[in-house]
Amino acid sequence: MNWIDFEFSPIMGEKLTAKNTLKLDFTAANSELKFLNLVDTEEFDRYVFGKLKGKNKKYGIGGYLENRAIYSRSEVFATTEADFRNIHLGIDIWTKAGVSVYAPMDGKVHSFQDNVGFGNYGPTIILEHDLAGKKLFSLYGHLFRSDLENLEIGKEIKSGDLLCNVGPYPENGDWPPHLHFQLMWDLGENSGDYPGVAAEKDLEFYRKNCPDPNLILKFNIDSI
Repeated sequence: MNWIDFEFSPIMGEKLTAKNTLKLDFTAANSELKFLNLVDTEEFDRYVFGKLKGKNKKYGIGGYLENRAIYSRSEVFATTEADFRNIHLGIDIWTKAGVSVYAPMDGKVHSFQDNVGFGNYGPTIILEHDLAGKKLFSLYGHLFRSDLENLEIGKEIKSGDLLCNVGPYPENGDWPPHLHFQLMWDLGENSGDYPGVAAEKDLEFYRKNCPDPNLILKFNIDSI
């Protein structure tokens, strides 16, 4: 499939560029993370938005297949050592709570729910799309609870429609405000939820099932 052939609306209502966006690093290579109490969401929030303010950026971005060092903050990601989930399967767009999020293409509401719990998605919406005859799902996590109030399964969504808003902590799963944007070819039995982080032992399966969201965002993250 040639993704270049498809037109997508900007999910933040504007294109993400080097002018308005900063690449953020949450891998172990970022030594600054060692000095953060990541369990303290206020401290984590000050770090993220201090970075953005320091560079005069509206958005922070990063994450697809990133081996992250921040998931020790929550038991959501830790079962056994072998199953510890630390590979991020979507792209995060860090920005202030209340920033609007728009549908990138035509689709319909597949499912939605509030995935409660510290470190979880919080309010989450999954859309179903037809991409040249192939089914594709898109997931939007860490929203406002009120974004779920007027939704119905099967509701039609047009490209460019206002879909939801970046939620505040703690109702967004208790994270510094950001949108988790992820693509999936197959949801399996999931509804209103899908793993956003994988264990290294499961990476090949999720790499194939979860294509790079930048195929829709269409910007050069390495130039930021």
